[in-house]
Amino acid sequence: MKFQRLTGIAIALLALTVILNLPQAQAQETAAPRITNEEAKTAVDAAEAEARSNGWNLAFVITDAEGTPVYVRRMDGVPTRNYNIAMNKVNTVITSGMDTPDYVAAVDAGQIDEIEGALPYDGGLILRRGGQVVGAFSASGARGNEDAQAVRAGMAAIGL
Repeated sequence: MKFQRLTGIAIALLALTVILNLPQAQAQETAAPRITNEEAKTAVDAAEAEARSNGWNLAFVITDAEGTPVYVRRMDGVPTRNYNIAMNKVNTVITSGMDTPDYVAAVDAGQIDEIEGALPYDGGLILRRGGQVVGAFSASGARGNEDAQAVRAGMAAIGL
């Protein structure tokens, strides 16, 4: 009987400890760096300005670190195909953990296996804050290096 009582007290104390630490655990979970919608909009605005100044029509995609789209924009006249390519680029970046040109180089060097469905085009870049991945940013519609140039302009606008 005494053992059961002590066990019950121990379980109650354990439950109380978990409950009291739950807000702290939730705060740590939400404290992870993220790309905000406002940052994503600012980045795409700058990338689009770079594209317009060079006469490129692009589709843009920014995702979070899990690959879920945070912000998507297709400039007027950009075919759906370019949106699909931009999505493929960010998926490649998130899955590989590398910018698309680095992924292609690693596959070509035999360092990693090819990701099924990945496209070997420049223009997909990883977003890091404080060394931690916060997402991916891609563009499609011009040559790969031009897509990347627009993406880098967007990244610079938000300090990444």
